Amino acid sequence: MLPALQMSEAELIEVLATSLYPGAQVTSIKMVLGYCKAAGLDPMQKPVHIVPMWDKNTKSMRDVVMPGIGLYRTQAARSNAYGGIDEPIFGPDVTEKVGGVEITYPQWCKVTVKRRLPDGVTADFTAVERWKENYATAGKDTTAPNAMWKKRPYGQLAKCAQAQALRMAFPEIGAEATAEEMEGKALFDGETIEAEATPRVAMPKPKTEAAQTVEQKQTTQTDAAPKPVAAGQLKWIENKCKALGLEVDSVLKEKGVESLDTITPEQFDTVKAHLMAA
Repeated sequence: MLPALQMSEAELIEVLATSLYPGAQVTSIKMVLGYCKAAGLDPMQKPVHIVPMWDKNTKSMRDVVMPGIGLYRTQAARSNAYGGIDEPIFGPDVTEKVGGVEITYPQWCKVTVKRRLPDGVTADFTAVERWKENYATAGKDTTAPNAMWKKRPYGQLAKCAQAQALRMAFPEIGAEATAEEMEGKALFDGETIEAEATPRVAMPKPKTEAAQTVEQKQTTQTDAAPKPVAAGQLKWIENKCKALGLEVDSVLKEKGVESLDTITPEQFDTVKAHLMAA
C-alpha cells in the first residue's frame, strides 16, 4: 500500500486540504482519495485535480475530479513503450477580438507522441488541436477567454494537443479529458454525457411520525449550529480575489455576507461560484 494511504483518512484529508488542495471542500478531497484508491495512485503526488465546473443540469458550480496531464505523462513513461514526445508545432498567429477582448493566439497546435510497438517499430501518434475549439471562457455568459488562456494561449493549447496525442498513443491510460483541457469549461457538453449525468431520483419511502419528529429536530439543530468554514477555504477566497483584482469585502457584500469570520458553508459556495465565473 502507498505510504500516504496508510494514514487515517482524517489525517490525510487535513494534509491535502492544507497543502495540495487549499480551499477545497472536504467532500471534494474525499472524491480525490476515492479516485486514487481505485486507480492505485499516490494522492501526495497530485495526480488528479479538483476542477470547479458549471453544471448545465443543476445550473450551479460543482467540483469534478479530473486527471492532470502529468498523470498521463507518468503512465506513458511507466509503460516501457514510451518513445518520447516532439516539441509542439504551432500554426499561424491570429489577432482578433474574442468576446470583446483582443488576443493573439496560434490557430492550431500539433504534437507527436512516439510509442515503441512489440515488434520494435516506433510509431508516431499526432494530434492537432485548434485554439478556437479548446479555449475556456471567462464565464458561462461570455465568449471572452479566461485569464489563463489570455496569458498562455500557446502553452494551454500545447497541453491540450499533448493530452490528445498521449491518449491516442496510449489508449489504456484512459480516455478522460485532463484538468488542463476542461478547467473553466461547462460540464456535460455532450449529449451522451448529459444523459448519463441526469440524476436517478429514488421515490422516498413513507416516514413514520417518530422519524419525521427526529428529522425535524436534526434540521433545527443543523440550522442553529452551522458547520464552520475551513481556514483553507477562507484563504482561497482571499487569494482568488487578489488574483482577480477584487476587494474581498466588496465581493462579500455583493453576496450578502457580513465578513469572512461569519461566512457559512452555503455562503462560501455562493461566493466561490461567483469568483469562478468572474
